[in-house]
Amino acid sequence: MTLFDSRRRPLRDLRISVTDRCNFRCTYCMPKEIFGPDHAFLQREELLSYEEIARLARIFVAHGVEKIRLTGGEPLVRRDLDHLVVQLRAIPGLKDLTLTTNGSLLKAQARGLKDAGLERITVSLDSLDDAVFQSMNDVGVPVAVVLGGIEAAAAVGLSPIKINAVVKKGVNDHTIVDLARHFKGSGHIVRFIEFMDVGATNGWRMDHVVTGSEIVEMINAELPIEPVEANYRGEVARRWRYADGTGEIGVITSISEPFCGDCTRARLSPEGELYTCLFGVRGHDFRALLRAGKSDEEIAAFLSSVWRVRDDRYSEIRSEDTVGLRKVEMSHIGG
Repeated sequence: MTLFDSRRRPLRDLRISVTDRCNFRCTYCMPKEIFGPDHAFLQREELLSYEEIARLARIFVAHGVEKIRLTGGEPLVRRDLDHLVVQLRAIPGLKDLTLTTNGSLLKAQARGLKDAGLERITVSLDSLDDAVFQSMNDVGVPVAVVLGGIEAAAAVGLSPIKINAVVKKGVNDHTIVDLARHFKGSGHIVRFIEFMDVGATNGWRMDHVVTGSEIVEMINAELPIEPVEANYRGEVARRWRYADGTGEIGVITSISEPFCGDCTRARLSPEGELYTCLFGVRGHDFRALLRAGKSDEEIAAFLSSVWRVRDDRYSEIRSEDTVGLRKVEMSHIGG
């Protein structure tokens, strides 16, 4: 049974954050001055167990979810993630299981994830310029480590690989074309993401945003591209293919061209809070139901009550007032 919200958007995608921890301190996501040594991350007993996650996932799939993406934090810092992949892969009706990672730990885990049943992978890589990239991840991890992870993932068949690059004006926008050129013809798809006002700690300002149209203009000037139709309803990236047929890129325009009208995504936090928008200010507690011994039917009823009244369209109504809200951090519920 597929659930629809108040704007007739179906529940199709579930993003599961398995940890709020990360080994990077990207300035647009987990700035070091906020997420420093004294930051209080969730304790192990607060996290949903893999069995609890799998149980919720089965209920969500029974109510319309077709695609699950594992996120974080950095999901690969949580131990034995392949054990969760095995459990999720066994859910009848799940059509797509994928994962987003910063790639730093991917080389060692790619084979195990593939063998467990993971199908595809998305890797975050904001620039090929080492100085720029290390400044952005703020822990000194070089580009070569991430490229090694991408190569390892491709070698075991976790492909096509998507590469996500958050673009911030004056920081890495001068490296956009180089990133596109590097992966052109590789079979991988680079997706350029407008710098977003997720959470309340990344210092977002509109004048830091390089719009999707500006990104397209930069790339097209050197590597001619043309628009392509979306693969499916709710696809977040606007697709562009190279005119010479050597692949495609994507541009995610949450700021300049919002796509709330087709949003089919729900996000589950590491401690079992469900958020119905990336820019949500509060979640809905599913962990309490699990640990109180509620039945699948009771949990499904709660899910239905949450989704049916959903009316989120943050990016369409973004204003000075909404930007200042204390929203959930992207590092807590994934992108």
